Amino acid sequence: MTPATALLNKYVVPPLAVLSEHTYLSAIRAGMVSVVPLTIIGGLFMVASFLPVAGWDRTVAPYLPLLQVPVTATFGMLAVFVCCAIGYDLGRRLKQEAIVSATMATLVFLMIQVQAEGQSLSMDGLGSDGLFTAILVALITVRVQKLFTDRKWVIALPRHVPAIVYETFLSLVPMLVLVTAFWLIRFVIGVDINRAMQAMFTPLVFALNTLPGILVYACLVTLLWSVGINGDNTMDAIVAPIFLQYLAANVDAAAHGQPLPYVTALGFFTSFVNVGGTGATIGLALVLLRSKEPGYRQVSRLSLPTQVFGINEPIFFGIPIVLNPVFMIPYVVNALLLTTGTYLLMSAGVFQKPFVAVPWTTPPIVGHYLVTGGDWKAAVWGALSILIAMAVYYPFAKAAERQRLAAERGPERSADV
Repeated sequence: MTPATALLNKYVVPPLAVLSEHTYLSAIRAGMVSVVPLTIIGGLFMVASFLPVAGWDRTVAPYLPLLQVPVTATFGMLAVFVCCAIGYDLGRRLKQEAIVSATMATLVFLMIQVQAEGQSLSMDGLGSDGLFTAILVALITVRVQKLFTDRKWVIALPRHVPAIVYETFLSLVPMLVLVTAFWLIRFVIGVDINRAMQAMFTPLVFALNTLPGILVYACLVTLLWSVGINGDNTMDAIVAPIFLQYLAANVDAAAHGQPLPYVTALGFFTSFVNVGGTGATIGLALVLLRSKEPGYRQVSRLSLPTQVFGINEPIFFGIPIVLNPVFMIPYVVNALLLTTGTYLLMSAGVFQKPFVAVPWTTPPIVGHYLVTGGDWKAAVWGALSILIAMAVYYPFAKAAERQRLAAERGPERSADV
């Protein structure tokens, strides 16, 4: 272990590991992950609505309003599902009645979206525009619930009553306090919570759709992975709502035939940068496939099938890349190169920006094609991305291979002497 690696292991890794497992960040991450299937379903109907086939737009035109219903039910209600999911997960982590936590959080969030004049819900707030509010409401609601439960500021019925009745009355006081407090803030004082949360996160929302901003994100993710911390999971609690908001905006633009506004929408990083896993490690697996060093060759062959689906832990910890300066450099460089190349090509209109959600396990090239709504040029870039990754990893892999082979020959030479 080099001195630099030892310092990282001693002073940097422990606090970052604690941060990655933080209760509230973990709950936010779990809530964001839970809505991914909704975006995929909505994405499928988007693809059906706008298939890149000549004459399809005329054929589907009479049915377009019907095809857009599931899109509205998924992307148009994202904030509601996120609030409910975060409330449930955080309630479970804080040892509260999770169903009650989710119900309370959703109730408060929906109340905030009511328009007092018409007594109707604001659809804008239920979708991506309300994501930050949904997160805030879920965290505050469950925290207040736990405070009241711990301090016994609740109506506790005898234990012999049915559990559902017991839990209902247990939540009555904190629910009343929460509803009253948010009602006063939103409707009596007149604070637009949605707008306030959007304004608070505007700098970050803007930055992550710029090349410098997304490069900083790519660097942080790969550096965290390089010291053994799941960089994607750690950063997701912060950036996932923003990338999801971008995707929803792109979906809305596509549905109305307008130019897509965001380059780095959900799918940009998972499909175009994490080619075969974070750091495009499928390139390393292909380089080492016929390595002269048996260990590298074996790890490569075992990990390649999983890397086709974006799972690169076998090669990441088998080589290893973690805390290994020789492989950490190309690992980070690949992410930065693919981020830059993809961003510039999308910005120039060479191929489409992301507007279809696909599972992160979708194989490279296929994922490139699907996430752009069937743009073949994106698939070509996916194939080129793998070749770029191989070229970056090649000199480092060969240097590590020579170093290991020399170390293996060393004892034999000593014995001959």
